[in-house]
Amino acid sequence: MSALNGIKVLDLTSMVSGPVAAMMLADQGAEVIKVEPTTGEQMRHIGPTVNKVTAAFFSCNRGKRSIAVDLKSEDGKKILFDLVKSADVLLQNFRPGAMERMGFGEPVMRELNKQLIYVSISGFGEEGPYAHKRVYDPVIQALSCATDIQADRATGRPQMFRIIIADKVTAITAAQAISTALYAREKTGEGQHIRLSMLDAMLSLFWPEAMAGLTFADKEFDVRKYQGAMDLIYETQDRFITAGAISDKEWQGMCRALNREDLIEHPHFNTAQGRFTHNSERKEITAEEIKKWSSEEILARFDQEGVPCAPIIDRSELLDHEQVVANGSVDRLHFDEFGEVRQARHPAQFDKTPASVSRPAPKLGEHGREILEALGYDNQAIESLISAGTVLD
Repeated sequence: MSALNGIKVLDLTSMVSGPVAAMMLADQGAEVIKVEPTTGEQMRHIGPTVNKVTAAFFSCNRGKRSIAVDLKSEDGKKILFDLVKSADVLLQNFRPGAMERMGFGEPVMRELNKQLIYVSISGFGEEGPYAHKRVYDPVIQALSCATDIQADRATGRPQMFRIIIADKVTAITAAQAISTALYAREKTGEGQHIRLSMLDAMLSLFWPEAMAGLTFADKEFDVRKYQGAMDLIYETQDRFITAGAISDKEWQGMCRALNREDLIEHPHFNTAQGRFTHNSERKEITAEEIKKWSSEEILARFDQEGVPCAPIIDRSELLDHEQVVANGSVDRLHFDEFGEVRQARHPAQFDKTPASVSRPAPKLGEHGREILEALGYDNQAIESLISAGTVLD
C-alpha cells in the first residue's frame, strides 16, 4: 500500500506546475482525477503523440484519470460540486480571480467540504501589479533573477535555464505543502487554503547561496563576483568533466592528483575562504592542469584522492550510465497502447509505502463514464450529458 492510498485529489490545473504536483501525489498512492475542458488542457497539444498523448503530457499526468467537462454549463458545474464533496485536495492554477468568477472559489468549495485542502497556484501571487498577468516559466526566470544567476560570465548577457525550472520547483513545493496540510488535518480535522506563487517558490530555491549578498541587510555585497566558483566544467584531452574541491582535504587531494602539490600552501588557496575569494584564479590554474590529462586517468586520480568528480554526460549516454543503471533511476514501464515508456523513477524510496506509476497518462475524457458512475449518475443521465456536450466521451 502506498502512503496516500485513500486520498482523493481533483486536478484542475494545466501545463506543468499543478499537473506535476498532482502526478507526484498519484505516484504516492492518491487517486487523482484530472478535470479538463472538453478541448483538453494545453499540454496535450504540444509535440508528437503516441495513443493521442504527448510525451510531456504523459510525464506530467501519469497515474491520473481524466474527465473532460464543460464547467461553464450548469450541469458541468454540478459535476465538479459533486466531485468536491468527497475530495481531499483540489488544485487549481487559473489566474487569480478566475475560479471565483467561475463560481468555484475557495469559500464556495469550503461550504461543500469543510475538510478540503484547496490549493491555488499562481505566477506572481494574488495581489500586486503583476498578479493578473499571464505567465510562463521564462517570465518567472526573469523576475526571480534566474537569468542573472545564469548570465554569461564573460559578456554579462543574461541567460535562462534551458528547462522549465520555475514550474517544476513550484510543483515540488506544492506537493510538499499538500502533504503537510494533510498531516495537519489529521491532527486538527480542518482543511485549509494553500496559496503559492511560482515567483516565491523560485526565490526560496535561490536564496541560500544565489542571494547570499542580500541576506545580511547591514553587510550587502555583490555575490556575482564569487559565482564563478560554481562553474566547475573542465576540458580534458577527450571530454568535459566536473571536479570540485571545497574542504582543505579535497583541495589537497586535487593538488596531489594534478601533481601540483606546490598549490596546497599557496597563500590564495590554503583556506576555504581564500579559494572562494580567488575562485577565478584558482579555476584558471585548475583548468590548465586538467587539460593535460585524459578524462579516464584524471577521474581515476581524483577518485583515489577523494575529490568529488564525474564525467559530463549527454542525454544519449544517460540510460546506460553505470550509476543510473545501479540506482534503477529510470523505470521501463509497459502499457498496451504505448509500448515501453521510460520515466524517471520516483526519487523517494519508501521501504513501507512504496511509490510507483499506477497507470499511464489518460486520454482526454477517458474515464468520464466511470467517474460519473462512481458519483451515482445512472446511464441515462450520463448519455444525456454526453449528448449535450457537457462531458466528453
